[in-house]
Amino acid sequence: MNYFQKDVRDYKRLIGFVGPHKWVLGRAFISMLVFSILNGISPLALIPVMDNIIGGGKIAVHSKFALPGFLTRLIDGINTIPPMKLMEIILIGSLIYFLLRNLFDFLQTYFMNDLSQRVIRDVKDLLYRKMLSLSVKFYGKTPTAKLMSRITYDSAIIRDSISTGLTDLILRPLEIIAHLTAVIVIVVYCGIPLPFLFTSLILFPCILVPAVLIAKRLRHITTKTQEKMGDINTILFEIITGIRIVKAFSMQNYEYEKFKVQNSTFYKLEMKFIKRMNSISPINEFTSVVYIVAVLYLASKQILVGTLSWGTFAAFLASVLLMIRPVKRVSKVYAIIQQALSAATRIFDMLDTPIDITEKPAAVQLPVLKERILFENVSFRYEEREVLRDINLEVKKGDIVAIVGPSGAGKTTLVNLLPRFYDPGQGRIVFDDNDLRDVTLKSLRDQIGVVTQEMLLFNDTALNNISYGTHGFSRDDVIRAAKIANAHDFIMKLPHNYDTVIGEKGYRLSGGERQRVSIARAIFKNPAILIFDEATSQLDTESERLVQEAIDRLMQGRTVFVIAHRLSTITHANKIVVLENGRIVDIGSHKELLINDGLYRKLYELQFSGVNGALG
Repeated sequence: MNYFQKDVRDYKRLIGFVGPHKWVLGRAFISMLVFSILNGISPLALIPVMDNIIGGGKIAVHSKFALPGFLTRLIDGINTIPPMKLMEIILIGSLIYFLLRNLFDFLQTYFMNDLSQRVIRDVKDLLYRKMLSLSVKFYGKTPTAKLMSRITYDSAIIRDSISTGLTDLILRPLEIIAHLTAVIVIVVYCGIPLPFLFTSLILFPCILVPAVLIAKRLRHITTKTQEKMGDINTILFEIITGIRIVKAFSMQNYEYEKFKVQNSTFYKLEMKFIKRMNSISPINEFTSVVYIVAVLYLASKQILVGTLSWGTFAAFLASVLLMIRPVKRVSKVYAIIQQALSAATRIFDMLDTPIDITEKPAAVQLPVLKERILFENVSFRYEEREVLRDINLEVKKGDIVAIVGPSGAGKTTLVNLLPRFYDPGQGRIVFDDNDLRDVTLKSLRDQIGVVTQEMLLFNDTALNNISYGTHGFSRDDVIRAAKIANAHDFIMKLPHNYDTVIGEKGYRLSGGERQRVSIARAIFKNPAILIFDEATSQLDTESERLVQEAIDRLMQGRTVFVIAHRLSTITHANKIVVLENGRIVDIGSHKELLINDGLYRKLYELQFSGVNGALG
């Protein structure tokens, strides 16, 4: 597919977003049509003004063609009206004309802006829904700020292409047709030489050519500009979320210089775009002047020999001049479309991104776990790196399974396979007799509660953060979960206790408090399977003890997976899985693994050197 075909395909797809709102476009089109007709007939009023009122004569028709009956009666009627009376009629008519013209100008502008806002609303909805459907793996390799740029910066460009570009694409040709019709009427029925018309037709393409040539370059510049905006957003996002680290390492000047370079590059690209975009108007102005000079030259001969009246020439010239403006606007449409297509391509790339975690058409509801979870020959690769290999593991219902190992051993990836944040590259995971890829995602994830070390909280109340994802709950249930997680006391000290908005990522809370709210959220969900990924990493000793006691009570009758670097927190597990380089190297209880002189004992001794005598 060549470049032009791709542009046509993408633009058709972009315009396809207008489809659901055709009735708005229809209203806009009717308003544009009336507005264009009013614009087209306005220069004709110059004929009686110049010939009857100023010239003191009558409208003269020099035509080889017979005038339509209504037009003959109109001209005869105008010629019989006294100049002063005719002036009054024209002045009153002008008031009515401009009232209607401005009304329909407002309506077409309003409806096209309404259309553009509806389209951009739909595009944002589609993008957001698509983002929610994409897997964790996608987010791991795509910068957050660039995703945000799709919804903010790119969608705004598409909005402008609808409100401005599509308006010009529809309205300006209608105006051109209206003015061209007026020109033809004047040429045919008022005896204007045909070379005038031929001159107009020949010069119009010359006005369009410069814009088309410039717009081809604009597409390349616009693409680079939008990419650079994504880079700037990435820097801003990283700095805002990591400002404490920046200040702790005194890196303000370094980060400023890094931003300054990107911002300067963006400025240069914007100026390239502005230079080329704004060069279209003066070039069009020059070609327009060339056109007017040609028309004046041809008209002057006819006026001097008396074959052309001042009124007819004024009407003709006004129609031509009014026609040049929409022609120039049309010449800019291609540039606007190129800019929109650059943004649309990025948006379509997002919308077309394949969803790698999907449900089968015949996916079934997953029954509550009854017996066991099996990992059968599970392997997983992330890009080119093998993370897990040949994992075979049986976890019985009610087991407390701790997963330990050095950093990068694959612990988090292993538990992320359970809620299908990822799918195994090889092998399968089975709940009782159900392959996870054969069940619905909702029925699977409804059975799993997750608490991670990231402590993701929302800019909402403590109540809504704890009850997140649950409907029809009571406040007492939330308080009960918070008490079990040792979160109730500090929540009650907040300005509005459970109704306090805790801020983005829970900035109002300490690290340990945020972790306990996350744990309360998992407790409130009351799932059959619990996953704790470094869940107690931010708790002080006393809070850890209280939360661990609550977790121990919560574990009764549930299947639990625990990841922890602090091995003291998982000594109670009845099964400890030791990972190294993506493989299971040992499985057993705490005591069994200490007896074996393996990796677990080494890790334990590294953390508790000095108490080895007590291990025996």
